[in-house]
Amino acid sequence: MNKETLQNAYAECLNMARSHYENFPVASRLLPKRLRQPIAVIYAFARRADDFADEGNLTEDERLSALADYANKLNQIEQGEFVNDVTFIALADVIKQHELPVSLFHDLLTAFKMDVTKARYANFGEVMQYCRYSANPVGRLLLHLNNAASPQNLGMSDAVCSALQLTNFLQDISQDLEESDRIYIPKDEMEQFGVSEDDIRNKTTNHATRRLIEFQIRRTAKLMQAGAPLGKVLKGRMGLELRMTIMGGSRILYKLNQQHNDVFSRPRLNKWDVVWILWKAIRAK
Repeated sequence: MNKETLQNAYAECLNMARSHYENFPVASRLLPKRLRQPIAVIYAFARRADDFADEGNLTEDERLSALADYANKLNQIEQGEFVNDVTFIALADVIKQHELPVSLFHDLLTAFKMDVTKARYANFGEVMQYCRYSANPVGRLLLHLNNAASPQNLGMSDAVCSALQLTNFLQDISQDLEESDRIYIPKDEMEQFGVSEDDIRNKTTNHATRRLIEFQIRRTAKLMQAGAPLGKVLKGRMGLELRMTIMGGSRILYKLNQQHNDVFSRPRLNKWDVVWILWKAIRAK
């Protein structure tokens, strides 16, 4: 493979990362320059697989088949075979250069398969199992890129990533049900607080739904706090980026907790929130 082919593959991945809106920055300018391309490649891999699981009019079997093909391509590059696909051309180079565990990419695919086949969660353990595949691998890959994947750091990263995933669930409760027929709030906890699927579908804000959502927010905030020290462990731009991400998630949780009259609306961060996030991130150094 020539140098131009590899450079073009990296450029495609970077363009994909920058062209999609996300709650938290991808390949941000805050990140060390040496990490922007590898992170963009990881994002491109996840973005395309996520599209297989969620976008378009594919049948369930077609979605699972596309994800299986993705898994096969992962196996091929792990075995040193060339895959003529821009994402996998760049990904093979990133995995080799940074010695990334291929198992973490397979974990992400497991989450996307769950998106296709699972729409309800019986208990919080099942939700956390989803987070273990959907969110935690990303944080672990970032630690490997930073040569900081100690057992303690991995544990804190898992806490932060799971908390961020739960935060996304809490701000998208209505949207997930309307657009994808998914509910990530555990069924046993909905029953405990006396909340039905119709309450969510109708965006009913009452004593029961407020108590249920407040319970979810408190638990998520505690999980975020458990992993927050990682933002001080990592130095330089990577540490600042992580602290801003943690503060951004915490700010969303705060705003969710203030929505007493409409617990199902999606909070938006304004410019003053961004200033607060940056100030807190710098101050926490």
